[in-house]
Amino acid sequence: MKTIIKIFLLIPLLASIITGCNNDLKEITFSDVTSGTYVYTDAYSAMGIVYAKQRNNYGHLEWYNVQETTSDEMCHPANASGWDDGGIYKRMHLHTWNSENPQMGNMWNNLYSGVINANRVIEQLRTGVVPAPVGVNKTSLVSEMKVARAFYYWLLLDNFGDVPLDTSTTVTMLPKTPRKDIYQFVVNEITQAIPNLSDLNDKLMYGRFNKWGAKALLANIYLNAQVYGDAAKYADCLTQCNDIIGSSKYSLESNYKDIFKTNNENSPEIIFSVPFDEKVGSGLYPEMWSWNGSFKEKSNMQATPWGFGAVMAVPQFIDTYDTDDERLADTWLMGAQKKLNGDPILASDGTPFILTKDLPDGLYTNEKEGYRMNKFEVKVGALSNLSNDFPMFRYAQVLLMKAECLLRSNKADEAAIIVSQVRARAFKSNPAKAAVSGADLMGNTKYKYGFVENYKLTDPGNSTAVQYGAFLDQLGWEFAWEGQRRRDNIRFGTFTTKSWLSHKPNGDFRTVFPLPQSAINANTLLVQNPAYAQ
Repeated sequence: MKTIIKIFLLIPLLASIITGCNNDLKEITFSDVTSGTYVYTDAYSAMGIVYAKQRNNYGHLEWYNVQETTSDEMCHPANASGWDDGGIYKRMHLHTWNSENPQMGNMWNNLYSGVINANRVIEQLRTGVVPAPVGVNKTSLVSEMKVARAFYYWLLLDNFGDVPLDTSTTVTMLPKTPRKDIYQFVVNEITQAIPNLSDLNDKLMYGRFNKWGAKALLANIYLNAQVYGDAAKYADCLTQCNDIIGSSKYSLESNYKDIFKTNNENSPEIIFSVPFDEKVGSGLYPEMWSWNGSFKEKSNMQATPWGFGAVMAVPQFIDTYDTDDERLADTWLMGAQKKLNGDPILASDGTPFILTKDLPDGLYTNEKEGYRMNKFEVKVGALSNLSNDFPMFRYAQVLLMKAECLLRSNKADEAAIIVSQVRARAFKSNPAKAAVSGADLMGNTKYKYGFVENYKLTDPGNSTAVQYGAFLDQLGWEFAWEGQRRRDNIRFGTFTTKSWLSHKPNGDFRTVFPLPQSAINANTLLVQNPAYAQ
């Protein structure tokens, strides 16, 4: 990772000893140095903590894992090495989670920690407690922090629905604000901030919200406007996408795998990332909860993945891929596993380790079953934490958001041109397969939904065709392992209607999660989301 990124990552380490967060969202002091006594030399040293809090979202019990394992893309079954932990992982797959699941509290606390720090920094910038660097407009920094705060509120409203809206630095108990109002607040904050943001795409702005990152965030929010209680906003989403495309600041990476390699901050495709570094900015370690421990020999890792590994592909999702689609192997670890020197890796029974696709169910598997994470490079000699920056928003996503808006606006042929452009790099061995038509995108999904028992689909469940299901497939192939699938499933109407592996529909209210019981206990004004309170 570039030196400037390492410097920016180190900033939050100082800020994190100044303030912290607990379940009732009250500020606590871990040091004699407090926010009231510490003198900031510049704004960047204060702003760093707001961005750093994003790195808390990527563990096996946090936002990232939840977005994938509640979807039809991945599952988190137990095995002989463990991974049951009282059923907290399988509940994600079964959609039987409750307010006591640790994932709920972790998401809530991590996201509100980002909000609280943003509120504080915004106030410090406004009042001059935190001085702006020479030549930098204070208004632009305040606007940037408002977008960062809006980012956290977007994830809160997306996952929990109605949540408390607090923009003050005085922590008090607040009731929930309706989801649609939070949505409108977020849209207004970003829209008002964008004219004041930097339009530069350079080292200083990397990992921060410039104008284009803010527009990508706004486009994502508009794309899901109907889910959040508003009317369809496809025209507004399209405007934001066209602005990013028209800026010529970003482009598709020629090789798909390069987007996710170690020290990937120079990728022309990444619009907004969460920077990670194995030593000074830790938090990204999907190989630790997906890989078998013996896979450390693939790259002579210094760390050992946990047990047999657990997070793996739902076979029905894998079956949707075209065999010539290079994204299959670029995303999923499958087949015979080899050491760095080419020798076969052996399983615990002494036989060659060959990962197979099919699973008996989503609850318990053997160590050789299930395709695992191969999207983020695990470099030779890797520690448990990776130095791969997470591409929260990238250019291919902007292109496909534009395509979806066109598709939903009866311009399927225009959408197909864009989808074919994105697909081209994934079909280098058979370029003809990259091209799709508007009629193709209007078709049903290739996903064979249904309930699986002992490796066999025994109950197809709801077999109604998915509107624009073929486009949902395109999103799945491009963005697997990028934390988008739950949101896509909800938008396309499959999240609470379809069966996959051991999952059966378990209520439309599952499109939002319950408020964590710890938050309700700490705030007497909070009321549990409907259905979860019964």
